[in-house]
Amino acid sequence: MTENRRARRNYDIEATYEAGLVLLGTEVKSMRSGGVNLKDSYARVIDGELFLIGCHIAPYTHGNRMNHDPDRPRKLLMKKREIQRLIGKINERGYTLVPLRIFFNDRGIAKVTLGLGKGKTHADKRSDIRDRDMKRDLEREFRH
Repeated sequence: MTENRRARRNYDIEATYEAGLVLLGTEVKSMRSGGVNLKDSYARVIDGELFLIGCHIAPYTHGNRMNHDPDRPRKLLMKKREIQRLIGKINERGYTLVPLRIFFNDRGIAKVTLGLGKGKTHADKRSDIRDRDMKRDLEREFRH
């Protein structure tokens, strides 16, 4: 399992969705060994289909010349109705689809958790840090 820790810091996530991930064999093996980086990745709708762009899956170490391209766009699998709903929200309000984590479910199928969110401004980030520090100080005082 790989998480995108910066996503919740840079975006105000309002809803989460789960989508399947279309992978090649060497990508699955590389993901199982932990070779995934979600930094600067996002999801985009192209011709009515959902794609994960900017996700880096390192080439498999024991792969041969048939190894995959590490930065290729990967297709995401969701129901057509869910994709249409996402298209409406993205176009209407200026939201972004950000991958929060990639994992294998209990049946061994690769899944992506997508967050629908708006980008935070610098002031929003600073207020979040301030609130978190105040909460930590209050908890510390209640303990003593």
